[in-house]
Amino acid sequence: MENIGGNMQERNGHDDHHDQYTVHVEILQYKTSNVSSTSLEEEIRVYLLQGSSLTTDVTLSEQELPNTLRGHVASINISKEMGGTSDSKHVPTRKLELVCHVYQLETGGPDVEELQGVGDDPEGIPAATQWLLPSADFHGLWDSLIYDTDIKDQLLRFVSTALLFSDRGVDKNIISWNRVVLLHGPPGTGKTSLCRALAQKLSIRLGQRYTYGQLIEINSHSLFSKWFSESGKLVQKLFSKLQELVEDENALVCVLIDEVESLARSRSSSSASSDPGDAIRVVNALLTQLDQIKRHSNVLILTTSNISGTIDLAFVDRADIKHFVGLPSQAAIYQIYHSCIIELSKVGLIDDYDPCHLLTLRQLQITNMVENEATKLSLQLWNIARCSAGLSGRSLRRMPFLAYSQHVRRPPAKLPQFLDSLLIALEKHKADEDSIKQPTTQTAAAST
Repeated sequence: MENIGGNMQERNGHDDHHDQYTVHVEILQYKTSNVSSTSLEEEIRVYLLQGSSLTTDVTLSEQELPNTLRGHVASINISKEMGGTSDSKHVPTRKLELVCHVYQLETGGPDVEELQGVGDDPEGIPAATQWLLPSADFHGLWDSLIYDTDIKDQLLRFVSTALLFSDRGVDKNIISWNRVVLLHGPPGTGKTSLCRALAQKLSIRLGQRYTYGQLIEINSHSLFSKWFSESGKLVQKLFSKLQELVEDENALVCVLIDEVESLARSRSSSSASSDPGDAIRVVNALLTQLDQIKRHSNVLILTTSNISGTIDLAFVDRADIKHFVGLPSQAAIYQIYHSCIIELSKVGLIDDYDPCHLLTLRQLQITNMVENEATKLSLQLWNIARCSAGLSGRSLRRMPFLAYSQHVRRPPAKLPQFLDSLLIALEKHKADEDSIKQPTTQTAAAST
């Protein structure tokens, strides 16, 4: 409350607090390293603050670090929190607050959580997939996701606020929050990936609060398909196991329900199904379990849907965030392709990449899209992004592979050659999709 209104210095715009930037430094430590996390953090703070400014929104590889850190640190990710007065990536060191997070990756892979079969059937049901976090399976996923909105920052602020309200003991009878997120939109737009990446990011950022993290990805279809008349009981069984996990206050538990419409189908539309009673019992069981589990501050429910119009309104009402994730715009597509080209260059599959020849989106916008020798290749990629409108993020990230496999005969490729190949592969992909949607005359002739 003390910051509301502020003092005269703040009103005059001279408050230094507003010019401070919180910068998160995520330090990936090798499991073989025997250096304490405290020692690593201290050395890295000195290293990062030695200059007059710090470049943010970058990842430093082991080769870019001082010799004293090599063999101990695999990479350092540096990112600035949203909310500052400047969007510059270069922050004066006197104006920043470093928040360091030292972590190690779990490499064991996922486990499958099975529920005992219904009735006399002893066969187990693969009800969920479980990861210990942070997991090597999701390393780098957060930074690879590109959206037209600031949904990633919104989700981080949402979780931060939920924890703040819980820590301060805010009365939930007066101000309500459920820790439930619903991401909806067309297939392939990165909804599930964002949920996984968020769970990973939280396990890193909250590493000092929680000893470990878990991601539980519920297999909605298996709960509903095999013993349809008993689905409600299976939902209750699964959430009973989840309750056991969240009882450990040292664990951060993220529950992902992909294609949540399978479990939370509208009860009004379920009345027309083959077993309306069971469908309604499933929704009732899910809502009841969500209401019970939300009292724990260490749990987050993440859900996705491709057909949100079929979800029960009572479930939708419980979601604190209901965010539409649409198909990427031309600007987002450009950034996706740009990141793919950087990756191919990094591994030596494009050999003449020069950042001066392929500008970032922001650099290209500053040029006002005026074509010259410096912007020629960037504008070519911008045009390819325009031609890619309507493709999902999943399809877009497949296009560089298709371009390389179909048109690059002798690796490595030159950048101009690769851009030409990318456009040709894109045109073929769109033609192939059209042929699937609209049967060809040859198919029609063959059927006569």
